[in-house]
Amino acid sequence: MAYVDWRIRGPEMTACNCSWGCPCQFNSLPTFGDCRAVAAMRIDEGHFADVDLSGLKWAALFAWPEAIHFGNGEALIVIDERADEAQRNALLTILSGQETEPGATIFNVFATTLTKVHEPLFMAIDLEADVESRTGRIFIPGVVDTSLEPIRNPVTNEPQRVRVELPNGFEYKKAEYASGTVRATGAISHDWSGRHAHLAVIDMSPAGAA
Repeated sequence: MAYVDWRIRGPEMTACNCSWGCPCQFNSLPTFGDCRAVAAMRIDEGHFADVDLSGLKWAALFAWPEAIHFGNGEALIVIDERADEAQRNALLTILSGQETEPGATIFNVFATTLTKVHEPLFMAIDLEADVESRTGRIFIPGVVDTSLEPIRNPVTNEPQRVRVELPNGFEYKKAEYASGTVRATGAISHDWSGRHAHLAVIDMSPAGAA
């Protein structure tokens, strides 16, 4: 089957409510029984057919009552308010897992586990992501405030660097792990600190992560 030619490349950051390391990355069940997460990306280079996506940002909030693969999840997508109608439609198509080889991207995989998708929001997204330093922030007024910092040694308080590679990963191939604090008060609420987070430069197309 032929898919629309699209690509998004740039820094992405994700924070979830599990302990550092995130059991999902190792095919284990979530630390506290449920799975809640926020993710965001700045598209440094991107297109959907002839629609330029470079420079735009997106964010997403998720919640599942149990492990992701058990389903019954809900999602809220936020698209950069600067996107025009064509760019909005393009990003919503990508983020909903369409125009993608089955199971090739995290968007396509997650779409199969959702039973409720809130109406998308089009807002200003304040996104800072430094993969090398394992720091970042996602701020959308009235929706979510997330900050990332390095995991620290409990004795010396020195930053502890952890990098994980997933050669067949559908989100990233290599990511720096961090510690995240999340507060969300919109349609999907989150509230935790000192939990798992990761940052990566992702390069995604209909065939998956490059």
